[in-house]
Amino acid sequence: MQLTTPLLFATPCDDEEDNMATLCCHSDQGQMFLLTRYPDEDTVDLTLDDEPSTLDGIKITFSAKRLLLEVAAGDTDALKGDETLEIVLTSDGNDLAEIDETLRIILNGTGTYVSEL
Repeated sequence: MQLTTPLLFATPCDDEEDNMATLCCHSDQGQMFLLTRYPDEDTVDLTLDDEPSTLDGIKITFSAKRLLLEVAAGDTDALKGDETLEIVLTSDGNDLAEIDETLRIILNGTGTYVSEL
């Protein structure tokens, strides 16, 4: 599965949401992607459009132009049957440092993070 978006929005610690780390975007086709984790939980939540899922295993590879999310075989329902979600970034307006920090927080102890920055 692939989404194209100009911007990823990242919040490493949202005070108004009990310090939840959040990464989200809206695709050019109007699809919503939301990846979250509360600091006191050992799970990562993924919402694609309006369908929330809790992920057991996740790997994310991030570069300046792409975020590749890979889920465990048992979590493919979160991606509508796919094992991967590629988000292509079409603009240079992304705060790469904040996205990187947020992904490190979300995946710390819960998944694998590969930074290509």
